Amino acid sequence: MSSQNKIIRVLLVDDHKIVRDGIKVLLQDEADIEVVGEAVNGKHALEVLNEITPDLLIIDINMPVMNGIECVHEVVKNYPGVKILALTMLNEQEHIKNMIAAGAGGYILKNSGKEELIDAIKTVTSGQNYFSDEVKNIIMMNIVKRKTAGSKIEGEPIPLTNREKDVLKYIVQEFTNQEIAEKLFISVRTVDAHRRNLLEKTGARNTAGLVKFALENNII
Repeated sequence: MSSQNKIIRVLLVDDHKIVRDGIKVLLQDEADIEVVGEAVNGKHALEVLNEITPDLLIIDINMPVMNGIECVHEVVKNYPGVKILALTMLNEQEHIKNMIAAGAGGYILKNSGKEELIDAIKTVTSGQNYFSDEVKNIIMMNIVKRKTAGSKIEGEPIPLTNREKDVLKYIVQEFTNQEIAEKLFISVRTVDAHRRNLLEKTGARNTAGLVKFALENNII
């Protein structure tokens, strides 16, 4: 099966050569993953992207000249077909949230093992999200902390999709899930999924919290 798989072309972006070399060693025996380029910072990565088109960018956050978050913003805008996996030592909520908001499909830490790195590469390249257990725990702990303390998480908010905004507008107007489904020509199950996503993204505990979020962010 693997012989028929498309080879995943990877561009490594990290200012430490020893890290890039280490990743290449970990991946050298993987027949369906190939490192096709390297860059030492975000600006360099954008220059390399003018020459080659990888499937996946594996990128650090803290780098000179242009950091990973700034680079990801540019990659998403100019190379939308390239998937992005953050590989970093930074496990603070602000960095995680800003990297996800910028467009990264995955976030793992540099203490991850070979199996997790390969799993993350394949998952993100397939279009799904991948977050290491430690990263997921940090996200969940901060959501809980935000709900109990009512404090804002530092960093940019994770943007809502247009459909999520549509659903939120109807929620504010006190429409039921069934009524929203009929208005938007989607299933009740889909409305319920959007509602769950809205609660997770906004940190709201209930419908009242969603209404408050909508008012504070001028979504109505």
